[in-house]
Amino acid sequence: MTVMLVFLAGHATVHAQVSADKIVAIVGRNRIILQSDLDIQAAQIKQQEPAQYSDTVKCVLLQQMILKKMLMEQAERDSVLVSDEEVEGQLNNRLRYFIQLYGSKEKLEQASGKTLYQLKEDNRDIIREDMVSEKMQGEIMQHVKITPAEVEAFYNKIPKDSLPFYPAAVEVGQIVIDPPVSTELDAYAHTKIEDIRNQIVNGGKSFETLAGIYSNDPGSRDNGGRYDDVSRTGAFAPEFLTAAFKLQNGEISPIIKTKFGYHIIQMIQRKGDEADLRHILIRGEVTSGDFKATLAKLDSVRSQLVSGTISFPLAVGKYATDEASKRTGGMIADPQTGNTLLEINKLDPTMVLSIDSLQPGQYAQPQIFFNEAHEKSCRIIYLRSRTAPHKANLKDDYSKIQDVALQQKKAQKMQQWVITKLPTYYLRIDPDYQTCSVLQQWKTDTGK
Repeated sequence: MTVMLVFLAGHATVHAQVSADKIVAIVGRNRIILQSDLDIQAAQIKQQEPAQYSDTVKCVLLQQMILKKMLMEQAERDSVLVSDEEVEGQLNNRLRYFIQLYGSKEKLEQASGKTLYQLKEDNRDIIREDMVSEKMQGEIMQHVKITPAEVEAFYNKIPKDSLPFYPAAVEVGQIVIDPPVSTELDAYAHTKIEDIRNQIVNGGKSFETLAGIYSNDPGSRDNGGRYDDVSRTGAFAPEFLTAAFKLQNGEISPIIKTKFGYHIIQMIQRKGDEADLRHILIRGEVTSGDFKATLAKLDSVRSQLVSGTISFPLAVGKYATDEASKRTGGMIADPQTGNTLLEINKLDPTMVLSIDSLQPGQYAQPQIFFNEAHEKSCRIIYLRSRTAPHKANLKDDYSKIQDVALQQKKAQKMQQWVITKLPTYYLRIDPDYQTCSVLQQWKTDTGK
């Protein structure tokens, strides 16, 4: 949360009245918390979640900020460090997130009032502090586990009229096969991109213009094929990145083949392990006959699954062309938690319709669908389990209850750590905040 606040601080404080700056807390003599930092974070919460805002927000935020400073202090004592490379990588990831969020580098710079370079420099120390404190917290929590008996005991302590109500949920998997391009149309795509490259290299045509006309990449076509801040270790195909980072500024690559099709790349500017570049993608056309053949193949796979000749995880590994689904054994999971039990409203409408008439253990008929890249592909859908709307119980919701119980145990561990370590730190809290109930059990002036 802190990193988001800092990136958008200029925007967030438009509606905030920031007090004259003063130190509201000191941890370990030289780790200070300023009133302005507290005000900025409180203003952001008030702007984003006005219904959740109350007079106690600043007290809770100050407690969290003090805890982070304590973790930093302990990390220094225990020599818990993060490397410059780790910090740089996290900075780049954050910038990519915000560029995607705002739609372009230019829009992010306009919203923040700063260049990407300035954003990096302004946030480098804060990113490092976040990473070090998180690493220190990981050291403290590394041995915190929870047993089935503890989960059951936690559940039994919840008053029955306080148990949460869960909507209908399902466990769903899929086997995705992308239709292959025929040899003839693949050769045609290669000839086409060869001609485009020749127009640029020998005919003096603009790479940017031809990308806008011909490229099959919807993510960059409208921007003249341009991608900024591409990382050497980014999410692009390995062959693409290897070819790109061999280029000098202005140079154009030979034709590169990846699973997406044929590319030519123009290096705009190298920036260490990042680069601004353009590319043109020409993909061989997939015909209706290719889709028909792929659906027939999936129908054969489905027959094997129904007859029990092959298990679903083995079929995913053997037939699926989607690498992401292979890593999860074909099961669709919540990207935040990794949980495969998903509420119905988190599935795409086509999938919801497909599983409506299925019983657990059954497979839908092969179908054509649009994948995350909004491209047509083919799949079989598998319904592993289904739960009706219900109050939380250990049979259907064990993993959810386990997660909550574990988080509570970790919170207790952290509280114990604070109580143990606090007497060894100097801690001074401004009198304006010493009445905060969440800080009452903390000494407000150790004088050490």
